[in-house]
Amino acid sequence: MVLGVAIVTGITSVVSGSARPAGADQISSAKAQAAQVNAQIQAANAHIDQLSQQYDAATYHLQQVNAQIAAGKQQLAKDQQQVAQDHTKLRKQAVNAYMTAGTSTPLSQYFSTNGSAAGISNEYTSIADGNVTTTIDQLHTAQNQLQTEQQVLTRQQQQAAADQASIATARNQANALVAQEQSTLNGLDAHIHQLVIQQQQAQEAAARAAAQAAYQAQLAASRAAQAAQAAQAAVQNQGGQSSGPAPGSAVPPVSQNAAGAVAAAESQIGVPYQWGAEDPGVAFDCSGLTAWAWGQAGHPLPHYSGAQYDDTVRIPLAAMQPGDLLFYGPGGSEHVAMYVGGGMMIEAPHTGASVWVTPVRTGYGFVGVGRVE
Repeated sequence: MVLGVAIVTGITSVVSGSARPAGADQISSAKAQAAQVNAQIQAANAHIDQLSQQYDAATYHLQQVNAQIAAGKQQLAKDQQQVAQDHTKLRKQAVNAYMTAGTSTPLSQYFSTNGSAAGISNEYTSIADGNVTTTIDQLHTAQNQLQTEQQVLTRQQQQAAADQASIATARNQANALVAQEQSTLNGLDAHIHQLVIQQQQAQEAAARAAAQAAYQAQLAASRAAQAAQAAQAAVQNQGGQSSGPAPGSAVPPVSQNAAGAVAAAESQIGVPYQWGAEDPGVAFDCSGLTAWAWGQAGHPLPHYSGAQYDDTVRIPLAAMQPGDLLFYGPGGSEHVAMYVGGGMMIEAPHTGASVWVTPVRTGYGFVGVGRVE
């Protein structure tokens, strides 16, 4: 019980600090506590197994003693019945001898020296009483011996019953301790799970913040470049060298069905990643998701990110709108995602993950944005 209190105190102190962001040291400490409690549970279970064996042995011994007591009582009853039968039979034979004056019964030899009825009666009484008394004395001797044995067996019975009860009490206490420790272990496991989730959330938040910062930096650079290009075009226009926009400066308008493509993609959040898959509600890979989503919006795309890169128009990052595609790897051949607004994109990321919305990444092999016309 003291151990259980110590364990509960330990887990309480750990849980009380869970408001802080989960760190590796907290998780390691909680796992160490869980391992210690689990070892205690295993040891307690082994002790319970030993107590169970001892309880079975005590029960078997008690059954043997009870059987011996029952057998002794049964034998005593048989002896008493036999004495009663012998007593009755002897008296009958003596009466018959008396009635025939000792001439025609096995007892005649006892009465041959005295022919008078009074003498026969006296001799009958002496013989009968003597035989019965001897038999009864033998019975009393057997009873005394049996009573002594019964007393020994009764003490053994009481001791065996006490041993059985003591072992049962110890086993119940051990089971209660195991239940308490198991409850503590369950609390530790739940706390470890909470700490891991907190750690993952902190790591994800840090990754999101880094990706968002990188995106904002890239966006600012793109806008600055676009502004510089516009300024250069204005200077050229003033000098009369050109009357139109700078080459490549025109950005095609956003498709009116872009919102439908975004909604279709978002409807598949949580669907598992599977290479080569384009099966709504079942599985997608990266280009399968974008091809299916834009297909639902009436703009079929090939199921290959490199081909989608070729089939879309390059636009500046600063001009990106929901529905535009972000490409990664040489010629967009390694990965594609869809921008959904607010600096976030949706993608089917990799094996073991599912379709999710995540901050825009402009590192990790990012090569540009493509707009579906």
